[in-house]
Amino acid sequence: MIEVTLKDGSKKSYQSGTNVYDIAKDISQGLARAAVAAEINGKVTDLNTSLYEDCTLNLLTFDSEEGKATYWHTASHIMAQAVKRLFPNVKLAIGPSIENGFYYDFDSEKSFTPDDLTKIEAEMKKIIKEDLPIERFTLPRDEALKLMENEPYKIELINELPVDAEISFYKQGEFTDLCSGPHLPSTGKVKAFKLIQQAGAYWRGDEKNKMLQRIYGIAFPKASQLEEYLKMLEEAEKRDHRKLGKELELFSFDEEVGPGLVLWHPKGARVRMRIEDFWRQEHIKNGYDIVYTPHIGRGKLWETSGHLGFYKEGMYSAMDVDGQDFYAKPMNCPFHIAIYKSRLYSYRDLPLRWAELGTVYRYEKSGTLHGLLRVRGFTQDDAHLFCAPEQMPDEIRRVLRFCLYMLDAFGFDKYKIYLSTKPKEKYVGDDQMWADATKALKEAVIAEGLECDIDEGGGAFYGPKIDIKIKDALNREWQCSTIQFDFNEPERFDMTYVAPDGTRKRPYMIHRALLGSIERFFGVLTEHYAGAFPVWLAPVQVKILPILESHHEYANKIAEKLQQLDVYAEVDLRNEKIGYKIREARLEKIPYMLIIGDKEVENQSVSVRSRKDGDLGAMNVDAFISKLMEEIRTRAN
Repeated sequence: MIEVTLKDGSKKSYQSGTNVYDIAKDISQGLARAAVAAEINGKVTDLNTSLYEDCTLNLLTFDSEEGKATYWHTASHIMAQAVKRLFPNVKLAIGPSIENGFYYDFDSEKSFTPDDLTKIEAEMKKIIKEDLPIERFTLPRDEALKLMENEPYKIELINELPVDAEISFYKQGEFTDLCSGPHLPSTGKVKAFKLIQQAGAYWRGDEKNKMLQRIYGIAFPKASQLEEYLKMLEEAEKRDHRKLGKELELFSFDEEVGPGLVLWHPKGARVRMRIEDFWRQEHIKNGYDIVYTPHIGRGKLWETSGHLGFYKEGMYSAMDVDGQDFYAKPMNCPFHIAIYKSRLYSYRDLPLRWAELGTVYRYEKSGTLHGLLRVRGFTQDDAHLFCAPEQMPDEIRRVLRFCLYMLDAFGFDKYKIYLSTKPKEKYVGDDQMWADATKALKEAVIAEGLECDIDEGGGAFYGPKIDIKIKDALNREWQCSTIQFDFNEPERFDMTYVAPDGTRKRPYMIHRALLGSIERFFGVLTEHYAGAFPVWLAPVQVKILPILESHHEYANKIAEKLQQLDVYAEVDLRNEKIGYKIREARLEKIPYMLIIGDKEVENQSVSVRSRKDGDLGAMNVDAFISKLMEEIRTRAN
């Protein structure tokens, strides 16, 4: 007999060799129906797994992240099987689950069309109806290579596995795939699915490799869940910042300038300027000093920082300056450290809080670029804190409060917080430093009345961190804010301060970003508001619409008055009907329209239309301005 400890701490005894699915049925028939995978001693595996020794067991449903991954991974195999049935000459690459669904990459001489996707979906339904058992097996390397001899991408993957690696496969009907799993027990467990789109993808994300065809899909246990997701996708498409960026003339990209390099148009630049102005004002209020640093640095700087050793592939190529290598900066931290090193600091000077909207350049592969969310040149909302160890807990709490305040100011009041702890293998700094830093991070979260998910061992080699993921209007999570300890750079750059006893001590260094990068945050903000920015951020806050040419002079006077108050106001002087002008202003998502006719000129008033509240009727000009300025002052959303 073996003893199985369940998630709730209860223990059950079973015959050695009992599989997980039978244990699930013993606990509850409903749980057995809902279970999609199992976690045995912390490792996710199939429900078909047999148990031969005492263990901890957690049965996973679709509601868990691991359950979704298992469900979607199985759906990707069903799709690949359907493709191979319809197009036998297609070669298989990889087919993982991803954050929302799954994909599979295929090497096919034929380009898949929308009609092909419909045929693939129909074949997938047949495979699901067949309810084929999904079976795992392993093979020695020579037999594995023989089995996959007609699949060159699988051969490449097998040859790269360590000599002692277990080579596992999953079989369903006539279809077998190289895979580490886990998977559902049978194809019939997948209920509702949809193939979303087809795109090109380089093998292994490297543009030097062959372009493959990638098909994306999604699957759920219930049709209602699929329907809800497809509605969300439809809404997300309307909110796509790339689409809105073009329609609202906010930003663009140009191949001659270079992929991943953003061109900010006047309207987009206005929104960005409002964000940056607010950012600077709030940092100064919160005890930060603003610094500015160069866009390039000597190669020796990046050697000392470790970037050339660990991050060179993500950096732009060196440029020769007077016979020496200089690099466009991928990060700002070495420059802030250089400022610190320009003089000797005492414990009395600490903490130091230095912030910069520093533009950095990173070589992202072309296949990963995505609008403003993944670019090659971006401005980090960056700051570095240098403090004595005893100051660190208070500084962390201060940063966290500041971070949540800033996010809330932009309309993000839903978050999920993740705390990543010391990795199990390579890391720098002593254990006590890691323990103190992790404790400070966790206590800061608790002190603010918040909860966090712990990512055991998920910290970077140079320190633990907090990541804050904001939720937008569609409840999608976006990674923006980070509070990251660094025990590495102070050591590499030999940073010190004079302690109270006159000795030299190493300061603690904290990297932090509140918004992430201005570009990414702007993209998230655009999608959150569907381009209808709150009045304090809107690229055009007021549009003045005179009905006739005789009303132009009065309209221009109002615009000048608003502009003097730092309000972005435009006058539509086109010889168009007022209904057309109103429709155009609505499409531009402008918060307020002021309609000017004979009555308004005579009464020195305006007829106000609000994007949010509709027709507000006639209003005294000063009364409207007072209302507008109060909304801007309070950053009303």
